[in-house]
Amino acid sequence: MTGPLLLLLTVGVSGVYCGHSLQYYYTAVSDPGHGLPVFSAVGYVDGIQIVNYNSDSRRTVPVAQWMEKEGHDYWESETQIGKGTEPLYKNYMKILMQRFNQTGGYHSLQTMYGCELRDDGSIGGYDQLGYDGMDFVALDTERWVYYPLTDGAQSIAQSWNSPEQRWGERMKNYQENICIAHLTRHIQYGKEELDRRVRPEVKVSSQQSDGVTELHCQVYGFYPRDVDVNWKNNGIEIPTDEAKQVLPNSDGTYQIRATVEVQPVEGESYACHVDHSSLKEELVVIWGKCRLYPLF
Repeated sequence: MTGPLLLLLTVGVSGVYCGHSLQYYYTAVSDPGHGLPVFSAVGYVDGIQIVNYNSDSRRTVPVAQWMEKEGHDYWESETQIGKGTEPLYKNYMKILMQRFNQTGGYHSLQTMYGCELRDDGSIGGYDQLGYDGMDFVALDTERWVYYPLTDGAQSIAQSWNSPEQRWGERMKNYQENICIAHLTRHIQYGKEELDRRVRPEVKVSSQQSDGVTELHCQVYGFYPRDVDVNWKNNGIEIPTDEAKQVLPNSDGTYQIRATVEVQPVEGESYACHVDHSSLKEELVVIWGKCRLYPLF
């Protein structure tokens, strides 16, 4: 997929994650005139895009250079999966538009699914469906059944859970066997890049307006993607409603900004706390003072 993702499904993006993940996004749109193909499938390992399929090229191709180590049979198999999934999603789009009495306009359907292999050897997985920017259906990976997230999704969840389809059981088998096997092989091929660690740089700044001080913590140049960034007042985390989005840099590293509004009181100390896998201990940068780095 060359354009941005159409929606943000409910999944954590911050926090230091220990392990590896394989994730796929399937996206269908009702109108291809917005810079996206009618259908696309994109795969990621640890947040790095590895493969791409779309309804224009109709081929699954490598994106990460190390994925070129996969053989001919893999690319043919993945291409056939893409070609088989494409008409299904086009049909799903028609069904959902009819269900919501939508006769035209721009609509999007996206699935996010994948598996995780944690450092302690345990595994996990997920499968979520979103429609027009809203979470729609999700898989309960304890009972292996789908549950609706909106009233309009009840019939779909019932259909997928029916004895005839049993999609939850199929996804359980996929996540615990096929997905983990693929992830393990991808990790071996991309070990050099996936094991790379780049320490973050941190800059704190402030801006005053109407008696309120905005504190900004800019964390940049780090790799891998997973990071935890929080402002604390005298060691207590300051809650914020602002979404913290991890953004890519052109050199393959990432950046994130955390902002909070405070009314400073004499004697209080404000600090940005950064936790990342490249650090031996948490990095703390105090507002108004020089940076404090962990000792190595």
